[in-house]
Amino acid sequence: MEPRLLAIFLVALSFSPFVQSLVRHYKFSVVLKNTTKLCSTKSFVSINGQFPGPTLYAREDDTVIIRVTNHVKYNITIHWHGIKQLRSGWSDGPAYVTQCPIQPGQNFVYNFTITGQRGTLLWHAHITWLRATVYGAIVILPKTGIAYPFPIPDKEKIIILGEWWKSDVEAVLNQAEKSGLPPNISDAHTVNGHTGPVPGCTSQGYTLHVESGKTYLLRIINAALNDELFFKIAGHKLTVVEADASYVKPFETDTIFMSPGQTTNVLLTTNQRVGKYLIAVTPFMDAPIGFDNVTSIAILRYKATSPYPKTTLTTIPALNATPLTSHFIDSLRSLNSKKYPARVPLTVDHSLFFAITVGLNPCDSCLTGTKLVSAINNITFLLPTVSSLLEAHYYNIKGVFADDFPAYPPTVFNYTGTQPANIRTDNGTKLYRLNFNSSVQIILQGTAMIAPENHPFHLHGYNFFVVGQGLGNFDPEKDPLSFNLVDPVERNTIGIPNGGWAAIRFKANNPGVWFLHCHLEVHTTWGLKMAFIVDNGNGPHESLLPPPNDLPKC
Repeated sequence: MEPRLLAIFLVALSFSPFVQSLVRHYKFSVVLKNTTKLCSTKSFVSINGQFPGPTLYAREDDTVIIRVTNHVKYNITIHWHGIKQLRSGWSDGPAYVTQCPIQPGQNFVYNFTITGQRGTLLWHAHITWLRATVYGAIVILPKTGIAYPFPIPDKEKIIILGEWWKSDVEAVLNQAEKSGLPPNISDAHTVNGHTGPVPGCTSQGYTLHVESGKTYLLRIINAALNDELFFKIAGHKLTVVEADASYVKPFETDTIFMSPGQTTNVLLTTNQRVGKYLIAVTPFMDAPIGFDNVTSIAILRYKATSPYPKTTLTTIPALNATPLTSHFIDSLRSLNSKKYPARVPLTVDHSLFFAITVGLNPCDSCLTGTKLVSAINNITFLLPTVSSLLEAHYYNIKGVFADDFPAYPPTVFNYTGTQPANIRTDNGTKLYRLNFNSSVQIILQGTAMIAPENHPFHLHGYNFFVVGQGLGNFDPEKDPLSFNLVDPVERNTIGIPNGGWAAIRFKANNPGVWFLHCHLEVHTTWGLKMAFIVDNGNGPHESLLPPPNDLPKC
C-alpha cells in the first residue's frame, strides 16, 4: 500500500472512538505476470499482477474477508501464516489439510477474525511451490488507542525477502520429483521483489528511502522457499522489538537472522551522515548441501543525498556463522509484561518427541530408482486427494486418515551421531489427536541422517513458546532443568538447530486440524510434515464453526 493510502487507511480506522472492530474486504485475483529479472524474462503466478503481492492491513479484532479468484491453470490456496484462525480453520489455507484447492476458474472467500494478535505476519500460496512468487505482508495494528510497547516510530516500512528462479518454479519441482533428487537452487535472493545486481547482470535493486533524524519501524519478512537469511544495514544498529507478531524484550544488533516464514520488527534510527548505505541479504548454511549463496544487495538512501555518492559498505556474515545465529536466537525473550504476559503452560498433558530425518525410498518412476524423502518419527506424510483432512474429520469420513501418529520414534538411535543402516521410511496419513485445552510439549530433534541441517518448523493455528534449545541429543533428565518457563519467546515458526533440538509448548485451545511442517519447501515436498486433530471442547464457543458454503471441492 502506498504511504498516502496507508495514511488514509489509518485515519479511517481511528476516526470514531466507538468503532472497536471493522470488517476489511480484499480481492485477490490469481493471474500470470511477465517480468524480466537477472536479464531473463519469464511468466509467473502473482496476485493482482503484483510482486510481492498486496499488503493486508487490519487492526486487532478486525474481521478480514478475502475473495480469491483463480485465473491461472494451476490449483491454488492461500495460507495466512501466523493467523491463529480461532474456530475458523476452514480459512487456514493449506491444500488438502483444511481445504481442497481453488481450481482454475473458481473462487473462494477466506473469512477470519484476528483475535488477540497484533504485529507483522505474511500470507502465501500453500500448494506445490507457488509461494515462490505468491506472497505478501500482513500488518495487524494494535486496537485504536493502544500504543506500541516501544518508542513510537515516525514511519513504517515493509521489507520482504524472497528467492528468484529464472526457470518456471513448477517445472523445477516437477523435474526434481521425476529424478528423485534435490531441486535446482534459486538464482538470486530478492528484497521487495528486486534481485539487485549480480555477476553478469546489472539488475535494479531495491532502495529504502529515509530522512535524517527519524525512527523507522521495519517490518521484515522472510518469504524465501528454502533459505535462512541474514539482514544487515551498513553503519546502522537495529533494535528488535517483535518476532512472529509477538512483542519481545528490545535488544540491539547489527544483524537480523530469520528462517523462512519468520518475521521480525526492528526500530531503525537514521542517525548517520547523509548518503547511501549498503543493505545486504545473505544466506546461512552450516550443512554440506547445495544452496543459493548469492548476496542480494539493496540500498538505504538518505534524503538530500548527492546524485552519485559513494556507497558505505559493510562486512557480511560468514555463510556458516552458527555462533551469530545462536546469539540472535538466544537474545529473543517474550516481553512478559502485565499487559502482554507470557502464558507458558507449566504442566504437560501430551509429551511428544519428534525425530526429524531424511531418508531414501524406492521409486520405480525416478531416474535413479530411489528418491529422497523426509519424515517425522519415520512417517513420510502423504496428503489425501479425495478430501481435505478437516472435512474428513468434520464429517467423519472413513479411510482418509488414521489418528495413530506415533508420539515417539519407533526406534531409538543416536540421533546426532552414528545413524542406522536402514534409512527407509514408512508412508502414511497419520494424525495425532489432542483433547481441547490440553497442554502439549514437543521435542523437535534434529538428526544426522544423510545430511544434518536446520529445519524451520511452522505450526498452523497456534503460537507456541520455545522453552529450550540445545545441540546434540535431547537429554530428558538434564535438559528440562534449564527450560525457560518465565519469558520464552513466543513464535509460530522455530528453527531446529543443525544437529540439535528445540522444545516448544502450547495450549490446544483451537479446535480443528492443524498442520505442522518444515518451512523449507523442499522438505515439505519430501514429506516432512504431520497434523494434529484438536477435538471440540464444551459448547459452541469451543467448537469448530461449520464449513462455508463455497468451500472448494476436490
